[in-house]
Amino acid sequence: MVLPDIRLLQAAIVLAEELHFSRAAERLNMSQPTLSKQIFRLEQSLGFHIFEHSHQAAELTPAGQVFIAEAREVVLHAERAILSARAVIDGPTEILNLGKSSYNDPFLISVLTSIQLPLFPAMKIKLWSNYSKELAQQVIAGTLDVALVTGVPLKGKLSALEIANHPYYVAMRTGDELAAYREVRLSQMARRLWVLFGPHINPYHYDHILAVTSEKEIYPSDIYHFTSPEEASALVREHHGLAFLPRTGAWRIARDGITIRPLAEDRLRVITSLAVRADNKSRLVTEFVKAAGRKLGEVGQRAQRRLPLTG
Repeated sequence: MVLPDIRLLQAAIVLAEELHFSRAAERLNMSQPTLSKQIFRLEQSLGFHIFEHSHQAAELTPAGQVFIAEAREVVLHAERAILSARAVIDGPTEILNLGKSSYNDPFLISVLTSIQLPLFPAMKIKLWSNYSKELAQQVIAGTLDVALVTGVPLKGKLSALEIANHPYYVAMRTGDELAAYREVRLSQMARRLWVLFGPHINPYHYDHILAVTSEKEIYPSDIYHFTSPEEASALVREHHGLAFLPRTGAWRIARDGITIRPLAEDRLRVITSLAVRADNKSRLVTEFVKAAGRKLGEVGQRAQRRLPLTG
């Protein structure tokens, strides 16, 4: 068996994350025809289809889902092997592998990457991007030291420090009847078209939204899925829908005829945590998590002091 070129694996991984050829090609800094040829070469060498695709859209086949999950591990280990070897050549630099998602607040990421540890003055932070479910698995597997995860239930193999807790935001057209309210309640969304992130992005959040709404006997007229906030914006405009989004994603599209309102539902919150292995024995990781807690606490206190007083 001939192993595929790692560049082809990287292309397939990005396409699996975007499920759209143009967006994936843009991320990979190549043309769409080049990406299509790479995916064809990879599937030819493997002898099975990773994707079902038509024009721009792509969907993972059952075999593709298994393959991509393992391919991510292969690429991660290959990149870590290079970094580890480079550390031997360049000297004793401590590398902390930090996982994050494109849905994470960039402010949180900037705070974490600015951390400096007195005990590890040569520490370098290496960022890795993936969905929260995969990030949690990579922390458990040891391919990541720590990760920002959202909505991932804690298991025995993980411990976590909660660093952000926000409501969902509902995106709608500016002329929508719900735009007259300062916040939206689930009961007001009944029998409307809902726009939800695809279950492959965060299955825990997806299932939880449907479980809470079903328990309250609140149902949509239909559900459309998206993979990026910009795609949600287009669906809201075209179908007069209501999109569930985390705060950062909601603010990205709150323009050009789209407005957002917080969702007033205590059981549906977007909670982001810093996850590490429960059996972590790394002094570097321990000191980093402690520093993150202190720094984020200080940032929160400064923001609170800036809030205007109300009567």
